[in-house]
Amino acid sequence: MAEEIEGLRFNRAVAQIYELTNALAKFVAAGTATASRAAVVREGVIVLVQLVAPMMPHLAESAWSALGQPGMAIDAPWPESDPTLLVDDTVVIPVQVNGKRRGEITVPKGSANELVEKEALSLEAVARMLDGKPPKKVVIVPDRIVNVVA
Repeated sequence: MAEEIEGLRFNRAVAQIYELTNALAKFVAAGTATASRAAVVREGVIVLVQLVAPMMPHLAESAWSALGQPGMAIDAPWPESDPTLLVDDTVVIPVQVNGKRRGEITVPKGSANELVEKEALSLEAVARMLDGKPPKKVVIVPDRIVNVVA
C-alpha cells in the first residue's frame, strides 16, 4: 500500500483499504464476540486508521483519538506487514458434477486426494446429483478443482 501512495496511485490504495475493511467486516460477522477477537479487530482498525491518514487526515486523527492512541496518527510508524501471516494454509476448491459447479470445499493445502474426494462427495448438492449411486469417475486437480462424473 505504501508503494501505491508514494506512486500517487490513490485509487489502488483506496481499493486495498476496501479489501482490509471487507476482511475486517467478514471476520466480525464470522464468529462470536471474545476478548481475543475484539483485540484482533481493534488492531485491524488501528492499522486502517493509519492507512487512511494520508488521504483523510482529519478523519484519521479523530478516529485515532477516539481509539485512545497516544500522539497523532500521522506521527505513528507506518504499519508493516508480516509475510508469514499472509500465507494461507487452506484452499477453497470448486466441485463440479458433470462439468457444472455444484459447490465448494475448504481443505488444507496439499491434501491427499482421498480426503478431497471424501469432502467433495459429502456435499449435499453432489449427493443429490448422484442420487445414491457411486460416481463413475472423480477427477481431482490438486488444490484447484474436483470434477465428479455421475
